[in-house]
Amino acid sequence: MTDQTVPQLLTLSAASKLLSVHPNTLRQWDKKGILQSVRFGQRKDRRYKKEDILKLMHGRDKP
Repeated sequence: MTDQTVPQLLTLSAASKLLSVHPNTLRQWDKKGILQSVRFGQRKDRRYKKEDILKLMHGRDKP
């Protein structure tokens, strides 16, 4: 995916595929403050900001 084709908010599944990590890894990173999620809806679904994902991808390999 290029920067232009990535949506502004990514689902947990999409973000984990983009970063090549397990979804549980993203949940742990959220708890540790490494990658903050946006929670919304009654189920408190997680979404990740495109800019945060790209910053993590370009700034360092993996925490």
